[in-house]
Amino acid sequence: MPGFKRPESVLVVIYATDTQRVLMLQRNDDSDFWQSVSGSLEQGETALCAAKREVAEETGLSALGLVDCQKAIDFEIFPQFRYKYAPNITHCHEHWFLLPLADECEVRLSEHSAYCWVTAEQAVTMTKSWNNAAAIEQFLLTT
Repeated sequence: MPGFKRPESVLVVIYATDTQRVLMLQRNDDSDFWQSVSGSLEQGETALCAAKREVAEETGLSALGLVDCQKAIDFEIFPQFRYKYAPNITHCHEHWFLLPLADECEVRLSEHSAYCWVTAEQAVTMTKSWNNAAAIEQFLLTT
Protein backbone atom coordinates (compact mmCIF):
# COMPACT_ATOMS: atom_id res chain seq x y z
CA MET A 1 0.00 0.00 0.00
CA PRO A 2 1.31 3.45 -0.83
CA GLY A 3 2.57 5.37 2.16
CA PHE A 4 2.96 2.30 4.37
CA LYS A 5 6.06 0.24 4.99
CA ARG A 6 6.07 -3.30 3.65
CA PRO A 7 5.95 -5.95 6.38
CA GLU A 8 9.09 -7.53 4.92
CA SER A 9 12.49 -6.38 6.09
CA VAL A 10 16.20 -7.06 6.38
CA LEU A 11 18.53 -7.23 9.36
CA VAL A 12 22.25 -6.75 8.72
CA VAL A 13 24.62 -7.54 11.58
CA ILE A 14 27.89 -5.72 10.90
CA TYR A 15 30.98 -6.90 12.77
CA ALA A 16 34.74 -6.43 12.68
CA THR A 17 36.68 -9.64 12.03
CA ASP A 18 39.78 -8.41 13.88
CA THR A 19 37.99 -7.67 17.19
CA GLN A 20 34.77 -9.69 16.66
CA ARG A 21 32.90 -6.62 17.93
CA VAL A 22 29.47 -5.72 16.57
CA LEU A 23 28.28 -2.34 15.30
CA MET A 24 25.17 -1.16 17.15
CA LEU A 25 23.06 1.86 16.22
CA GLN A 26 20.94 3.98 18.57
CA ARG A 27 17.47 4.78 17.25
CA ASN A 28 16.43 8.42 16.92
CA ASP A 29 12.90 7.69 18.15
CA ASP A 30 13.94 5.70 21.26
CA SER A 31 17.29 6.47 22.89
CA ASP A 32 17.17 3.17 24.81
CA PHE A 33 16.78 1.15 21.61
CA TRP A 34 20.02 -0.09 20.05
CA GLN A 35 19.99 -2.30 16.98
CA SER A 36 21.83 -3.53 13.92
CA VAL A 37 21.13 -2.11 10.46
CA SER A 38 17.55 -2.86 9.49
CA GLY A 39 14.85 -1.68 7.13
CA SER A 40 11.87 -2.58 5.01
CA LEU A 41 12.02 -3.79 1.45
CA GLU A 42 10.77 -1.32 -1.13
CA GLN A 43 8.28 -2.37 -3.78
CA GLY A 44 9.91 -4.80 -6.25
CA GLU A 45 13.16 -4.92 -4.25
CA THR A 46 14.90 -8.17 -3.31
CA ALA A 47 16.11 -8.78 0.22
CA LEU A 48 19.74 -8.68 -0.98
CA CYS A 49 19.27 -5.31 -2.68
CA ALA A 50 17.46 -3.95 0.38
CA ALA A 51 20.29 -5.10 2.66
CA LYS A 52 22.89 -3.34 0.50
CA ARG A 53 20.77 -0.18 0.33
CA GLU A 54 20.11 -0.09 4.08
CA VAL A 55 23.83 -0.52 4.91
CA ALA A 56 24.69 2.41 2.64
CA GLU A 57 21.83 4.59 3.91
CA GLU A 58 22.31 3.95 7.62
CA THR A 59 26.11 3.78 7.85
CA GLY A 60 27.64 5.10 4.64
CA LEU A 61 29.58 1.83 4.38
CA SER A 62 29.96 -0.41 1.36
CA ALA A 63 28.16 -3.74 1.56
CA LEU A 64 30.97 -5.51 -0.27
CA GLY A 65 31.28 -8.95 1.32
CA LEU A 66 27.65 -9.06 2.46
CA VAL A 67 26.65 -12.62 3.46
CA ASP A 68 23.09 -13.89 3.09
CA CYS A 69 22.48 -16.09 6.15
CA GLN A 70 19.74 -17.93 4.24
CA LYS A 71 17.49 -17.42 7.24
CA ALA A 72 14.25 -15.52 7.61
CA ILE A 73 11.97 -15.19 10.62
CA ASP A 74 8.64 -13.60 11.44
CA PHE A 75 8.42 -11.21 14.37
CA GLU A 76 5.75 -9.10 16.00
CA ILE A 77 6.15 -5.41 15.21
CA PHE A 78 6.53 -3.31 18.36
CA PRO A 79 3.18 -1.55 18.99
CA GLN A 80 4.82 1.90 18.94
CA PHE A 81 5.99 1.31 15.35
CA ARG A 82 2.79 -0.19 13.87
CA TYR A 83 1.51 3.17 12.65
CA LYS A 84 4.12 2.88 9.88
CA TYR A 85 2.31 -0.17 8.46
CA ALA A 86 -1.13 -0.71 6.93
CA PRO A 87 -3.98 -1.24 9.40
CA ASN A 88 -4.08 -4.71 11.01
CA ILE A 89 -0.44 -5.48 10.11
CA THR A 90 1.19 -6.83 13.29
CA HIS A 91 4.05 -9.01 12.03
CA CYS A 92 7.02 -8.62 9.72
CA HIS A 93 9.02 -11.18 7.72
CA GLU A 94 12.74 -10.49 8.22
CA HIS A 95 15.75 -11.74 6.20
CA TRP A 96 19.11 -12.01 8.01
CA PHE A 97 22.50 -10.92 6.65
CA LEU A 98 26.02 -10.53 8.03
CA LEU A 99 28.57 -7.96 6.93
CA PRO A 100 32.10 -8.79 8.10
CA LEU A 101 34.52 -5.86 7.96
CA ALA A 102 38.28 -6.19 8.36
CA ASP A 103 38.27 -3.80 11.30
CA GLU A 104 36.15 -1.33 13.23
CA CYS A 105 35.60 1.95 11.43
CA GLU A 106 33.74 5.21 11.70
CA VAL A 107 30.28 5.29 10.19
CA ARG A 108 28.21 8.12 8.76
CA LEU A 109 24.91 8.25 10.63
CA SER A 110 21.80 9.43 8.81
CA GLU A 111 18.94 7.63 10.58
CA HIS A 112 20.38 7.07 14.07
CA SER A 113 21.63 9.18 17.00
CA ALA A 114 24.83 7.31 17.83
CA TYR A 115 26.80 4.15 17.17
CA CYS A 116 29.23 1.98 19.07
CA TRP A 117 31.29 -1.16 18.61
CA VAL A 118 30.62 -3.70 21.36
CA THR A 119 31.23 -7.38 22.01
CA ALA A 120 28.63 -9.75 20.63
CA GLU A 121 27.55 -10.52 24.18
CA GLN A 122 27.01 -6.83 24.90
CA ALA A 123 25.11 -6.38 21.63
CA VAL A 124 22.73 -9.19 22.59
CA THR A 125 21.93 -7.57 25.93
CA MET A 126 21.63 -3.99 24.66
CA THR A 127 19.11 -4.56 21.86
CA LYS A 128 15.40 -4.58 22.66
CA SER A 129 14.80 -6.70 19.57
CA TRP A 130 14.73 -10.44 20.32
CA ASN A 131 15.29 -11.22 16.65
CA ASN A 132 18.37 -8.97 16.49
CA ALA A 133 19.73 -10.72 19.60
CA ALA A 134 18.94 -14.13 18.09
CA ALA A 135 20.81 -13.36 14.87
CA ILE A 136 23.90 -12.25 16.80
CA GLU A 137 23.72 -15.31 19.05
CA GLN A 138 23.26 -17.73 16.17
CA PHE A 139 25.91 -16.39 13.82
CA LEU A 140 28.52 -14.76 16.06
CA LEU A 141 28.33 -16.54 19.42
CA THR A 142 28.05 -20.18 18.33
CA THR A 143 31.18 -22.27 17.98
